[in-house]
Amino acid sequence: MDAGPTIIRMINHLRFAGADPATQRQALEGIIRDEPVLMAVLTRLRALELPDALLCSGAIYNTVWNVLTGRPALTGVKDADAVYFDDSDLSYEAEDVVIRRAQDTFADLPIPVEMRNQARVHLWFPQKFGSPYPQLHESAEMLVNFASRTHAVAARLEADDSMSIFSPFGLDDIFAFRVTPNPKLDNRKTHETKGARAKTVWPELTVVPWPV
Repeated sequence: MDAGPTIIRMINHLRFAGADPATQRQALEGIIRDEPVLMAVLTRLRALELPDALLCSGAIYNTVWNVLTGRPALTGVKDADAVYFDDSDLSYEAEDVVIRRAQDTFADLPIPVEMRNQARVHLWFPQKFGSPYPQLHESAEMLVNFASRTHAVAARLEADDSMSIFSPFGLDDIFAFRVTPNPKLDNRKTHETKGARAKTVWPELTVVPWPV
């Protein structure tokens, strides 16, 4: 009795894999718009009027995997990563003011929203992770430095309610349930750790090994 739904899930979860980029973008936008928590984050993020603000990474691709495998909403979603870009003041104090505003804005949501100024990453990354990080010039530029190409996705709800999608490596890795390494930076440990953890929640995933 249980084998049927399992087989259907295995067949259907890859239904957008290999589709053309326009179809994949349309599918992603539809999935995001159908998820109330993601839309609440995007709407409130827009209301904060932060420069170059984006919702990125796990909350987006995890939601895709949940929808396509029929799992409950927010399964495996620990938080929502939100970013902005403000190079007018690179102090921690200025960023902390925004972080506190965001905490109040998103306080009632079922997952925490982590806010960070991408203009400051190059200042603290080497101390925290022991390797250099290039200075960024806009929020979306961060995506090309992610440990896994699959994770490099972000969205913004524009003033006219249209949605902008940022995905420098495309969306096929997400829809193919494939965690693909991005060797631009020395992020092997992050790729392997996140890939292994994700596979415990979504066993449909294939984690591509870090290149030798």
